[in-house]
Amino acid sequence: MDDQNKNLILASVLSMLVLIVWFVLFPPPVPEEQVTDAADAISTPVELPATDQETQVVADEQVATTAEAARVTVDTPRISGSISTVGARLDTLQLKDFRVSLDEGAENVRVLKPLGEDEAFYSAFGWMTLSGTDATAMPTPDTIWEIQGNDVLTPDAPVTLTWNNGQGLNFIHEVSVDEDFLFTVRQSVENTSGQEVTLRPYGLLRRHGEPSNVKNFFILHEGIIRMTDGELAEDGYSDVVDFDIDPREGTHADRQDVAESGWIGFTDHYWMSVLAPEKGTGFRSTAKYFEASNIYQTEAVLNPLVVANGTAVSATTQMFVGAKEWETIRNYEKTGIEGFLDSIDWGWFFFITKPMFAVLHWLNLLIGNMGWAIIGLTLLIKALLFPLAYKSYVSMAKMKELQPEMEKIKKQAGDDRQKMQQMTMKLYQEKKVNPAAGCLPILVQIPIFFSLYKVIFVTLELRHAPWFGWIKDLSAPDPSSIWNLFGLLPYAVPSQDGIFVFIALGILPILLGISMWLQQKLNPAPTDPTQAMIFAWMPWVFMFMLGSFASGLVIYWIANNMITFTQQYLIMRSQGFKPDVFGNIRQSFQRNKAE
Repeated sequence: MDDQNKNLILASVLSMLVLIVWFVLFPPPVPEEQVTDAADAISTPVELPATDQETQVVADEQVATTAEAARVTVDTPRISGSISTVGARLDTLQLKDFRVSLDEGAENVRVLKPLGEDEAFYSAFGWMTLSGTDATAMPTPDTIWEIQGNDVLTPDAPVTLTWNNGQGLNFIHEVSVDEDFLFTVRQSVENTSGQEVTLRPYGLLRRHGEPSNVKNFFILHEGIIRMTDGELAEDGYSDVVDFDIDPREGTHADRQDVAESGWIGFTDHYWMSVLAPEKGTGFRSTAKYFEASNIYQTEAVLNPLVVANGTAVSATTQMFVGAKEWETIRNYEKTGIEGFLDSIDWGWFFFITKPMFAVLHWLNLLIGNMGWAIIGLTLLIKALLFPLAYKSYVSMAKMKELQPEMEKIKKQAGDDRQKMQQMTMKLYQEKKVNPAAGCLPILVQIPIFFSLYKVIFVTLELRHAPWFGWIKDLSAPDPSSIWNLFGLLPYAVPSQDGIFVFIALGILPILLGISMWLQQKLNPAPTDPTQAMIFAWMPWVFMFMLGSFASGLVIYWIANNMITFTQQYLIMRSQGFKPDVFGNIRQSFQRNKAE
């Protein structure tokens, strides 16, 4: 077996091995059944002891009261929902721009749900006491707040909620919202009690049970996410359950003190809810799990504020509740929420995935279609790698020119393998040929392929993004199927689960296999039967393996194959070697017929 074929075999086997391992470790997720239990959405009282004279934020709400209380309507160009006057909770929120599926009449995505519904999820703001008054004088999750004036929250009209404890403390919540997904909550307290008090304002996000739609996919983080003075931390729901039990209050908890800037909340695949106190404001960032009531909770408890008699103090917390859009989140980062772009799960190859998506986003804005933007990104990647590819293909062409001299070396060396190796290396040095150069482009493609897979799977911009024709969602597999001749026959195809993931091939996977097969035909088939068999099967193995991957990724692979074919053909021609593609195809068919 000559060195060129050895390198090609090695590169091919290595690529296939990596893809097989990737497919086994990170199989494309299949839709999970939506199994919920209404009992999980209703908390049972959890009485927790006080800690350091602070009143703990506990899970003891009343479902009926929540349903009957007055509400503030939330209405912006991109979200709709409401705030309950019970506990001043933002507990209903839908995204106007996003639907749960592409089906006609599909509902808008719901990010927050009120107590009493399955998988309740909401925010609340309040105060803890340190000195000067007791816990009974503080607003609780069941406190009924009063609406002052405007009862519809819009970007142009904030709302105000108040509660007076009857003991000289008047609490005020001023809530505003922008055009996208950012709420701003200004908490104030006026003290006319006749004595000085020390209080701590807080905000919390409370989730009843682990969401049923969690994908539990290895490359995707879902659960608690927080930034603490520049340090990102991610904890899955199982991690929070395994937190050490705090003996002071009996919950699983992890507390971190934030000195200057940070945020904490919950992240889903495409949606996120996060509390971000004003930059420069210290706070205690806490993730909790109430085992008895199966409640996950994140808290931002701000530093103590001393309120002298006859004065007022205030603290401001921002709250993001919405879609993880790259541009929107980046803008919030630029305007003060430090490190916010890292809330998107860029993964281990973040140094590739972050700039890769930035370029992809720019191309999408330029072209107006994410599918063509992926092809444009492929062209840019191939252009950047062209110097490496050029050296590789030139080396491969020179290797072909050396075949007669290699045959002479084999005859001269006979069975002396050491002598043959020495003579071969000398020949390579004289002709300035690198036999390993053919592997380099494939090796470089591996992290690029994985990074693009991550980008397509994680980023919201690919969700429900169409290309053309039958490709309506670049984040999903090709919906066409060979089972009904790609829609020509009038019956539905089997569900693409289990074994059907591999055999329900669509048009794009088949084009992928053909593009790989054509790329092979730039060179004659190896004379060794084993090598020839490996090469013959490889395109079709890849076709089945990648058939269930996101359409956007398959489009990239097809474009990459065709650009590589063109580059290799032209470079080999420039080196005096004319690839006989059609001749190699005929030779392949004749060999198969003879066998």
